[in-house]
Amino acid sequence: MDTFIVITQAFNGLSLFTILLLMSLGLAIVFGLMGVINMAHGELMTLGSYTTYLTARYFGQYFPGWMDFYLLAAIPLAFAVCFGAGYALERGFVRFFYKRPLDTLLATWGLSLILQQTYRSVFGAQEVSVPLPPWLAGAWQPVPGIDLPINRIFIVGLTLVVAGFVYLLFFRSRVGLRARAVTQNRVMSSAVGINTSQVDATVFALGSGLAGIAGAVFTMIGSTNPGTGQAYVVDAFVVVVFGGVASLLGTVASSFTIAQSQTVLEYVTSNTMAKVAVLALVVFALYLRPNGLFSPKARS
Repeated sequence: MDTFIVITQAFNGLSLFTILLLMSLGLAIVFGLMGVINMAHGELMTLGSYTTYLTARYFGQYFPGWMDFYLLAAIPLAFAVCFGAGYALERGFVRFFYKRPLDTLLATWGLSLILQQTYRSVFGAQEVSVPLPPWLAGAWQPVPGIDLPINRIFIVGLTLVVAGFVYLLFFRSRVGLRARAVTQNRVMSSAVGINTSQVDATVFALGSGLAGIAGAVFTMIGSTNPGTGQAYVVDAFVVVVFGGVASLLGTVASSFTIAQSQTVLEYVTSNTMAKVAVLALVVFALYLRPNGLFSPKARS
C-alpha cells in the first residue's frame, strides 16, 4: 500500500511539474532575453483557453462528427493565435518600454487589466468550459490500486514534446543561436549584423505562443474566466525567478523542485499550507542564491 501511495504522489508531482513548466516556459524565454516583466502573460494564457473554447464550439456546430478530435486542432490554433497576438503586442506596445523595467511592469499590468475587461465584454464574466474528448476520459490502471488520469498523462506527453521543440529551437537552430547571442551580449550581436529588434519580436511571440499552449491545456483540467490567467502568473514568476531568469534548464529544475515539494507537503498538510511552505522555502533559497538555481556566469 505504501508503494502505491509513493507512485501516486510521484505521478501527481510529475503532473504538477508539467503544468508549471508549460506556464513558465514562455515567460522564462521573454524574461531571460529581454528583461521584460510581462504581467500580461497570464492573459495570453487565457487567450489560448478561449481559443480552445471557440474551437470546441465551432467543431460542435459545423463538424460534430469530428468533435472527439477538436483538441488536436485547438492546441496548434491556440499557439498560432497567441503567437500572432504576442508579435503584434511587441511591435506595437512592449518595445517602447525596453530598458525601463518598472515602466514595463506597470505598462504590462495595465495591459493585463485591459485584456481582462476585453474578455469580460466578449465572453461574459461567467466561467466557460469545454468537453473532455472521450479518449482522454477515465484513468489508466497499470496495476490494481493505481489509477493515473489519462488527461494528465496526455499533458505530460505534450509538455515533453513542447520542451523538446524549445530545446531544438534554441540549441540546434540558427534562430536559437541568434537569440542566445542577443541574450549574452546585445550590443555585440547588433555589431555583427544580427537584427536584435526582429529577434526580440520573434522571441516575445514565441513566448506568447507557448502561453497559448498552456492555456489550451488548462481547459482540460478546469474552466476558464477572464481572470484565469492571474491565478497562474504568480506561480510562473516564482518558477522563473527561482530557477534563474536567463536559464531554461533552471526553469525545468525549478518547476520539478517546486512541484514535487508541493505535492509531498499537500499530502502531509493541506493545499494552502503546502503553498505557503513552498513559497517560504523559495524565499529562503533565494536569500542564499539571489540569482536562482542556475545563475548565468559572468567575468568579475
